[in-house]
Amino acid sequence: MRWTSMELAALATAAVPGLSPTGVAAAADDARDFTSAVVIDSEGHRWRIRSPQHQEAAMRLETELQVLRGFSTGIRAELPFRVPSVAGAVRRGEMRTFVYNHLPGTSLELSELSMQPQAVIEDIGRTIAAIHDLDEAVVDNADLPRYSAERYRQRRLNELDQAATTGEIPALLLRRWEHAMEDRELWGFTPAVTHGDLHEDSLLIEGKRVMAVTGWTDLHSGDPADDFAWLTAAGDAEFTEKVLAAYRRHRTGEVDEHLMRRAALTAEFALAQWLVRGHASENPEMIAEARGLLEQLKTDIETYGGQPIALTPVAGDEPAAPAEEQDSRPVARAGAAATVADTGEWADSGEDDDEPAVITDAGASQTSHHQDLTEDAGATGEVPAFAPRPLPGDEPTGSIPVIANEPPAEEPIPDVIFDEEDEGDLPIHPDEASERRAKDKHFFPAVASATSAASTGSASSAQSARSAESAQSAASAQSTSSAQSVPAAQPVPPVQPATANSSEQGESPDSPESPDSPESADSAPSPEESEGGNESIYHRHPGLRPPTA
Repeated sequence: MRWTSMELAALATAAVPGLSPTGVAAAADDARDFTSAVVIDSEGHRWRIRSPQHQEAAMRLETELQVLRGFSTGIRAELPFRVPSVAGAVRRGEMRTFVYNHLPGTSLELSELSMQPQAVIEDIGRTIAAIHDLDEAVVDNADLPRYSAERYRQRRLNELDQAATTGEIPALLLRRWEHAMEDRELWGFTPAVTHGDLHEDSLLIEGKRVMAVTGWTDLHSGDPADDFAWLTAAGDAEFTEKVLAAYRRHRTGEVDEHLMRRAALTAEFALAQWLVRGHASENPEMIAEARGLLEQLKTDIETYGGQPIALTPVAGDEPAAPAEEQDSRPVARAGAAATVADTGEWADSGEDDDEPAVITDAGASQTSHHQDLTEDAGATGEVPAFAPRPLPGDEPTGSIPVIANEPPAEEPIPDVIFDEEDEGDLPIHPDEASERRAKDKHFFPAVASATSAASTGSASSAQSARSAESAQSAASAQSTSSAQSVPAAQPVPPVQPATANSSEQGESPDSPESPDSPESADSAPSPEESEGGNESIYHRHPGLRPPTA
């Protein structure tokens, strides 16, 4: 509920007995969370009234009450600034309105604050250092959280996951923040007592001094960089550096080198936290404001690169270089002109074969550092034609032979390629002992065939024709001895399976020995018949059939 200044003055009289207001004025505060006013009593004393607008703000005020009670007289005496004191409170419904003793000084805008003399800037650094040097008993007495560096990093990651569920965080920002939060080296800080909500409105300036610090609703022990987040939005790098230098001079504890990087991350991530708060409170104005700020931040980072937060940049998110610094060479397709360059050392023994190769985009002609090792005075630049190893007894012709079903007429194939006396590597002629051992093993059981040969002589002729790979005629098949001694070299046309009719009829009366006669081809036993007249392995398993020439 939003109270007017007169209503707040009336609440002050109920909270502080004997208070007699003579004047009231509105006071600057977070309008979304609190309604504030300054009341002047009859004795000229000033009081500040602060009333929460919702339950979350009320809880923050209750926390602040515990914090201020923890500032004992001894602690307050050691601080270089003043801390508020709660004079009274009054309950209205479920929330309480608090009245504080008024503190001297005035809060300044950030632009005005950066223009203050060096004495004020020095005092700002000393004020922040005094907060971080507070004893952690202040946090413990108020029953407030204490975080280690790793726990605080994990807390940030959890908050990032929660913000991502809204679906309204630009992907560029999610990538940027997650990359920084996953960098453990960035989060190697020493925890300290932290104000948690420090900004220019929290500092009351009078003359050349920081007179008081207000807004102690988020006190905790954690990352001291959170109290520098407001400085990253100053837009005046010189002012920020001066405050940081004064802080280092007055701080008794350790100051890590990545403090301002995490401060920039905290300032950016506060926009996502504002969006989450808007969704939680179902406040469309907060949601719209957070969306606009996030889009503006995204545009700034795309244009200028943003403030450095992670120790290493996110891949692909580097800002574009100025036009005069950009590389004007055309972008080549990956791997289009890649060559492998050696490492500069050649090992004759082969022990350095595991040396890594270097992939470059330079052409082969540009690798001048080892060009003398690869050049050949007699090189023609052409790939030599493939020349097969000639068979024994062949004369090299320099041309690749043409494979055809029938040999060319001008180059007849010799009758005999290999004699029995040849000692070449190929082919390997099986002897009688090896053939007998192979037959005894019975790899493939014989199966009765309806197309068996008519006689044992025809089976023998089929064996001789199969070993010599020739089926010229039935007469040559009957000559078993001649077929075993000299294998025929004439090309064999595809042999058709023999039929029962052809085996029963025998030779044709027209031309019994003519090679062109169809009866002669039919009368020759088929290679698909085994020696015993049974079907061979090629008939039962066509996939094993050797290719025909």
